[in-house]
Amino acid sequence: MRKKFLNSPTVYALGMFAMMVPSQAFSSFYHYYYVEKLGLTIGLATLARTIYLIWDAVNQPMAGYWSDRTRTRYGRRRPWIFAAIPLFVVTFVMVFAVPKGLEGTALFTWFLVALILFEGVATILWVNYGALFPELFTGERLRAKASAVTQGYQIVAILIGSAATPIIYKALGFGTMSVVYAAIFAVFMLLFVLNVRENEEAAKEEPLPLREAFRETLKNKELWFFYLACSFAQTVNGLVSSLIPFYAKYALRIPEDQVSILMASVFVSVVPLVGVWYFIVRKLGGYRSWRLAFVVYGLSVIPAWFAQGLGGGIAAGIAIGFGLAGFLVTPTVLSSEIMDRDAIRTGRRREGMYTAVGGFLTRSSGLISALAFYVVGVVFQYESGDNPGPHPEETFRYLITVVPLCLLAISFVISLFLRRTATPGGPAATSTEGGGIDA
Repeated sequence: MRKKFLNSPTVYALGMFAMMVPSQAFSSFYHYYYVEKLGLTIGLATLARTIYLIWDAVNQPMAGYWSDRTRTRYGRRRPWIFAAIPLFVVTFVMVFAVPKGLEGTALFTWFLVALILFEGVATILWVNYGALFPELFTGERLRAKASAVTQGYQIVAILIGSAATPIIYKALGFGTMSVVYAAIFAVFMLLFVLNVRENEEAAKEEPLPLREAFRETLKNKELWFFYLACSFAQTVNGLVSSLIPFYAKYALRIPEDQVSILMASVFVSVVPLVGVWYFIVRKLGGYRSWRLAFVVYGLSVIPAWFAQGLGGGIAAGIAIGFGLAGFLVTPTVLSSEIMDRDAIRTGRRREGMYTAVGGFLTRSSGLISALAFYVVGVVFQYESGDNPGPHPEETFRYLITVVPLCLLAISFVISLFLRRTATPGGPAATSTEGGGIDA
């Protein structure tokens, strides 16, 4: 029984569940907590995010490079994950356990330090976790199955991190909420890492030197087009999640205790819709489904513009859930194929470096999200919960509909630069070689 459990899609999905519960709570509510509850201005919040992104530009690729070069009896990725678990617990609690009385510069300083520490540790976790996927699961069918199982667990985690969080912080406070989620993370992350065994063959090749590793990675056009397209869509994921509490308060005008219902309308609907998208992927293939997901996701945010009250918000949330499910299911197989072709070309498995560079491009979505929030806030004169300005409803209707629609249109246009070609020694996959698109 234990042998069947080792390296299974379920084991891998436990790691996703562990990381996504606190990560979703963070992405959905840190902005609301600091701006609306603690009174940090959106200008200072945007500045902190910008400083972090500069730091992230360094630590993401270096985390991947060091992971690829690690050689221990326990593997390349597992030692990094083990070491990061207690640090993640401490830094996540730090984000939400803000000492009373902090305001202005002191509050900004606490936020910036907590953000840098938390997301620095999160980088180590996500890079090494993501690098394990192409190694543990080979072949399009097994990867599609593993991706579907993982996304199922991810949706449950998103639901907990989004819908349950308002209930918990209202009852216990943000600080206690962070302790609860940190404990959930530690338990499930240990279950994951204790039941994963790395492929020793993948680590036998001598790793590329630093300069060559960066050069080989950065010149890969597939990587850039794929992750750039995903980064704009990822911005929408974070933007929608973080805006729902604001949208509920100012646009739908519903009480705070109903925010959980609104969150649930999005993420509960995603659970069965993941199955729908799995069948779409099997019918159309990974690439066409990936491109279609951008179109559907873009159209799905439009009902949020017209929604009124809790009922309208729930209907809009279900629509968004369909688009979100498509983007959650479709990218994983394509990114693994890109890494496979790199291994064929270079003779080395470099999932750590690719995951890190891709992670930096997609996590730069945080800056895009913060800038969108800031620009729209300036236009409509929203500063914070203490000073929402004269048009807070318009502020958050634009942010949850017009901005995502524009970002997903950009994702779709970028996706047109990839086309489906044959992978040497494997199934057809995305490529930029030769130019053109697959209609």
